Amino acid sequence: MDRFKQAIELSIRIRPAGLALAALYALGCLISRQFSLDQFFLPAGIRVAALLIVPTRLWPYLLLGEYLYFATLRIPMIGAYGLGWVILASTLLMPMAMLVVYLHRLKMPSEAATGLWLLSLSVCTALLVSGLNLGLSFALWSNPPPSNLLDAVDRTLFGHFAAIITLVPLAFLWDRRHAGPGWNPRSAAPTAAALLVMLVLGFGMQLTGGSAHTTRTHLVLLAALPAIALTFMHGWRGAAIAIPLLNLPLHAATPSTGLPSSFDLGTFATQQNMAVMSVALLALGSSISYHHQRARSRGLAEETTLRLARSSHQTSERELRERAIHLRHLGEGMDSSLSEMVSWLKSQGHHAVAHSLQHASSVHSRLFREQASLVYPTGLEQVGLYVALQGGGAYGVWSTTHRVDQPRLTGNPCTLNVDLQLAIYRTLIEAVSLLLELEGGQICVRARCGATGSRRGIVAVVALLDRGCALSTHTRQQAIERLGGRMQAFGGAVHCRGNRLRLVLHESNAGMPPRAAAPA
Repeated sequence: MDRFKQAIELSIRIRPAGLALAALYALGCLISRQFSLDQFFLPAGIRVAALLIVPTRLWPYLLLGEYLYFATLRIPMIGAYGLGWVILASTLLMPMAMLVVYLHRLKMPSEAATGLWLLSLSVCTALLVSGLNLGLSFALWSNPPPSNLLDAVDRTLFGHFAAIITLVPLAFLWDRRHAGPGWNPRSAAPTAAALLVMLVLGFGMQLTGGSAHTTRTHLVLLAALPAIALTFMHGWRGAAIAIPLLNLPLHAATPSTGLPSSFDLGTFATQQNMAVMSVALLALGSSISYHHQRARSRGLAEETTLRLARSSHQTSERELRERAIHLRHLGEGMDSSLSEMVSWLKSQGHHAVAHSLQHASSVHSRLFREQASLVYPTGLEQVGLYVALQGGGAYGVWSTTHRVDQPRLTGNPCTLNVDLQLAIYRTLIEAVSLLLELEGGQICVRARCGATGSRRGIVAVVALLDRGCALSTHTRQQAIERLGGRMQAFGGAVHCRGNRLRLVLHESNAGMPPRAAAPA
């Protein structure tokens, strides 16, 4: 029996913070109702906004706060409207709102679809909750329904929707304050200016007379311009801030008798326009956020691709460097062996054979070093790009073609990091080989290193000596395909103009890797 009692025993933990939340919610609804009209019913917006901000585990306290609010408000109405209406219309509205918000939360929106999600939430909550309230009222009231039934339904539905679409985006923005992209510091000044203009125009609405509907409408339309600017700058987040600044000052300026049932036709028409504007701002903000997210994702994907390509090139260069070092050791070993052989031949009196072997070994050793430097220019790390180009195997290969003039190289390439020097070295060799393969005539090579502002880099030109002879379309296509990958991976670019290929590569002065040592 004791085990059975323990099995069915319910453990209910009452949290003081939850009770404070319930009291705060009830107090907020009571106070906001004093400033509400049927055409703009603030407690409806507070109900949905609270469900978005408060975690699901604390929703029972919101339900308790709702019941406290209705108990204070409707218990005195039992004699006029009946006990059935007071109980049902007070207990079913919050569960209906909870159901709508919970179903929407099951499919949380991405950053791009937030505006449309908020529109769906606002419309569904306004229709279902206010529709339930109206249905219970007309079904259970002991008094006959008013003669202008359609006007009452229209006012109530619109009032709930206007309040919900005003407060819900702001509440959801607070709920998502740590998610998504942060604010752009460059837009701080225009954002502050737009908010200031909207606040000034909202204050101007409060100063207009109750019958000055035209002036108030003009002020609202003027306030819509900075609201649109905020939406363009920040997407749905800008719309979430702009909509309350549009609707709340207009509601505060609405003439009222002090009762929620009071109605102002002139302001109601403007409020309808503002509801359409609010829907348009959320839809526009959602579209802007969608395209911004796509552009940001595409930019991140492109940045990742370039980083992987650069890493791949660097890994390949490291492997080639190890191979070149190994070849250099082999060459030094062969030179040492041949030097010993020459010395032995001379000691044996075979001077002619020794001189012939020494000459052949020096020629082949030079050719071997040139080919090893084509694998990886190890001298580039000590003496820089220009010396590696003029003293390495690349220039030796160019000289044998008798089509490449002496390169004209200016500036100090040792100010660039080794990776960039390697990239331009490989690209220059490939560009010259491309023109030698696909074009005729003499070829000139020029390069200049320098600095501009916070950037320094190199500009290299590989061109046909005959300026009247333009590069063919096939050559240009091959240049883009064969040279563009390495250049883009290191932040550079390839330009094909007239008779020349122009290679541009640069880097920032701050936070650079170690550079090659300057030549002594």
